[in-house]
Amino acid sequence: MPRAGSGSTGRSGAARRWRRRAGGAASARGSSPPWSGSSSAARSPSTGSPRGCAAASPCRPGGCRPSRRRRSRPAPCPSPPEPPRPRIPGPYPRPIRALHPMPIRPFIPCPSGQWSGPAAIPTFCGTEEPAMTDAFAADPLAALSDRLAQLVAEGAARVVAVHGRDGRARSGLLWSDGLVVTAEEALERDDELAVTLANGRVIPASLAGRDPGTDVALLRAETGAVAPLVPAPPAALAAGHLLLALGRGEHGPTAAYGLASVVAGPWRSMRGGRLDRRIELGLKLDPVAEGGAVLDHAGRLVGMAVPGPRRRALAIPAETIARAVEQLRTRGRVARGYLGLAMQPVQLDERRGLIVVGVDPRSPAGEAGILIGDVLAAWDGDPLGSVREMLVRLDPDSVGRQVTLDLVRAGQPHRLQVRIGERAAA
Repeated sequence: MPRAGSGSTGRSGAARRWRRRAGGAASARGSSPPWSGSSSAARSPSTGSPRGCAAASPCRPGGCRPSRRRRSRPAPCPSPPEPPRPRIPGPYPRPIRALHPMPIRPFIPCPSGQWSGPAAIPTFCGTEEPAMTDAFAADPLAALSDRLAQLVAEGAARVVAVHGRDGRARSGLLWSDGLVVTAEEALERDDELAVTLANGRVIPASLAGRDPGTDVALLRAETGAVAPLVPAPPAALAAGHLLLALGRGEHGPTAAYGLASVVAGPWRSMRGGRLDRRIELGLKLDPVAEGGAVLDHAGRLVGMAVPGPRRRALAIPAETIARAVEQLRTRGRVARGYLGLAMQPVQLDERRGLIVVGVDPRSPAGEAGILIGDVLAAWDGDPLGSVREMLVRLDPDSVGRQVTLDLVRAGQPHRLQVRIGERAAA
């Protein structure tokens, strides 16, 4: 519909349609449509548009309606001004670009007291990092690096290199004056042993004893006066503590650090040795460092580094080493229980047992009356299901004890008393 007060009717499409329908008579008289601007109809005083036509027009039956003025939309509100960039007091040399106004939070002082900042600092919301200045304290990583280097220098003075005829390199600990502890599995031969001290001096050594159960071997050498490492208290070590493994190769000391991944209670080795604690190291052990020292954050001796199953690194606890060294120093070996039986597991009706396939007639078992074909079912009332369980019970503490063995012979149950003997030296 044409807007009211639009001017000449010639510009309106509705006026042209009206002239075509009204015919030439209306054009001759120069009449105009009733809603045009030149119409004599009354107009609205407010809008200036016709109030309406009384007669029906050919284009709009029932008369025309007053036009509706199109309202203009209000202009948008102006955007708020951008807040000024805050300038942070303290060690920051330039303002920080903020993406939005930064709230102020109270300053929490550093627990160590190394950095004292302002009373309140804004929360950083931008992408620009502050520049480091001399106002900050020393780098903590540098402090950790210096501490590790200090521990290596102190511990390496008590770690030696052990050489044998096989040419394999391994490490050892200066346990006391004239005594060197190393890993038993690393010694393939007992003769032609030598030790390289921290000062580079090479001295001959001899084997004092070895214990396969705890993987401890003791050597004798003219080491001179030695200040041994202080053992760490067992209760001071927990999973997650930082540990340092030290060794010595042909080029000098070697070091690796990691976490104590597992710290558990007593356990038995594959060879039946009793270890006071199970300590697994979260690091890759260099083969040269086998038999070396494992230190804690204070430089105290935790144990001896040895490789474990499934490429794990273990630490023989210091208290286990001390117990084995005492027996190796005085007796040359660690006593083990002995029965004189050859056994293999067998399945009984509802449980497992150990069938005897060989008996030494002069052994404690042969003297007690155990025969080939007997099936051992229990040891002092505890069931026996594997040969390993039997070897675990034949530990150094079992020597001289009298135990009760429950067995099955020809389908009938029997019970015998046996006194455990001591295994002869190999």
